[in-house]
This record gives sequence, C-alpha cells and structure tokens, in this order.
Amino acid sequence: MDKITEEKLEKYFNVTGRALKKAEQNLSKETKKVDFERHAKDFLDMAQRYYSDAKHFEKKGNIVNAFAALNYAHGWLDAGARIGLFDVHDSELFTVDDK
Repeated sequence: MDKITEEKLEKYFNVTGRALKKAEQNLSKETKKVDFERHAKDFLDMAQRYYSDAKHFEKKGNIVNAFAALNYAHGWLDAGARIGLFDVHDSELFTVDDK
C-alpha cells in the first residue's frame, strides 16, 4: 500500500478527534503522584514499539502504515521531551528549546 486513501484519512481524523475530546474532558488531577522514571521508560518503550512496527510495515510494502507508525513513535518521543521525561535540548528533533 503506497497511497493514503480518503477512508484511511477519515479513520485517523476520527480516532484522533475522539481521543482529543476524551483527553480534554479528563485532565488528570493526580500530577503529584506521577512516577517520572516509570513514565519515561513507558514512553520510550512505546516509541520503540511503534518504530519496530514501522520497519515491519515497510518490509511488507505497506508504506502508509509505516509512515503512520513512525509518526506515532516520534509523537511519543516528542511528548516525553515536552513534559521533561527526556532531557534532550534539540529543537531539530523535538519541539523543545536547544538550551
């Protein structure tokens, strides 16, 4: 598969739109109980799994899902960097300051 169909795009808009709405309505009030090391490892694990999935999809010739999985992987890494789970200071790879 090497094309993004209207159906695939609609599916991703639907899932992401629903997730955004749920997140907006359910902000955590338990921030003082966050185990940052555990969450950093979890975010990294999720990124590694999506990266592995992307390689699998690429080998199968499914470049659309490979591209999507790469974006998920990078999203986990970027989100982790934004909330301070990763001390990366690299604005080329993440949406963080270079300082």
